[in-house]
Amino acid sequence: MTATERTATGPAAATDEGGRIEAAAREIAAAGPSAADPARDPVNQAMINNWVEAIGDTNPVYTDPDAAAASVHGELVAPPAMAQVWTMRGLHGVRPADDPLRRMTDLLDEAGYTSVVATDSAQTYHRYLRPGEHVAASAVLDDVVGPKRTALGEGWFVTTRTTWYVGDEPVAEMTFRILKFRPPEAETAPGGPDGNAASEGRATTGGKGDDGAGRGEAAAATVLRPVVTRDNAFFWEGLRVGELRIQRWGGTLRHPPGPMAPDGDLDAEPDYIVAAGTGTVYSFVVHHHPPVPGKRLPFVLALVELDEGVRVLGELHGADPGGVHIGLPVEASFDRIDDDLTLPAWKVRS
Repeated sequence: MTATERTATGPAAATDEGGRIEAAAREIAAAGPSAADPARDPVNQAMINNWVEAIGDTNPVYTDPDAAAASVHGELVAPPAMAQVWTMRGLHGVRPADDPLRRMTDLLDEAGYTSVVATDSAQTYHRYLRPGEHVAASAVLDDVVGPKRTALGEGWFVTTRTTWYVGDEPVAEMTFRILKFRPPEAETAPGGPDGNAASEGRATTGGKGDDGAGRGEAAAATVLRPVVTRDNAFFWEGLRVGELRIQRWGGTLRHPPGPMAPDGDLDAEPDYIVAAGTGTVYSFVVHHHPPVPGKRLPFVLALVELDEGVRVLGELHGADPGGVHIGLPVEASFDRIDDDLTLPAWKVRS
């Protein structure tokens, strides 16, 4: 169903503002794909090297000429998941005027839907890219649905579809959906002055079986809930009972959990270990702005390297943001949001 077909029968038609947004979405969708926007740089080995190092992808066909030559590719190739990387516009880049996401974003900003969160993305790869190829991207508006009441506030879901080309050949596609929402007015985050878990009204637990009281229904509704799949369900189930479970493929630990063994063995089946929950801060960010529903600013998000060797992300409670540093010893705690959701968190090790 198209954007116009969806919004024309939905709540948008009930208001002048909704009708204006609906009409603009119809116009943008009818304009079709944007002009192909060429990448700033061709596919290049330097960027591939940096990307695989950051991601931790050790497949030699991306970096080792001899291994690549002996593979089915016959030469070095780029990781397919880098498709979007090549057309990122850099720190000061601006989307073209005919870009449908830019047009819808500008329109919804003017209507007061000034906040944004990405909700989901799906990519399709038609072939591997090779160093030296020059990619261009074109996007089309797939649909616009709203206004919808969400835990973040009233908003519109905007879905675009981007196709990457080398010449006239499509090499990759991505469906990307965002929620543009209107921040609730005069909303006070449920938290005390220290911004820690206790003052926010949620239970923070430090061990198996200590499930606390949870937080109120209104506060829990503001939390962005994870997508639970058959590949990661064991992780979320473990958190609910106070266990930090890490996926294991044979002798290899992996986090976040994945659907396939790191070595590509399609017959392998994973299990998990229960981590001790101790580690050190590998990286962190102190979040000052923008406001986050249910959070008192500033708060610290820490990527912790566990003693077992994998890294897990969570909020760091009870620490002065100015005193957080790389290598800080921490231990796991568990933020019980409600009966269905517990989030991983950290506290400074005493």
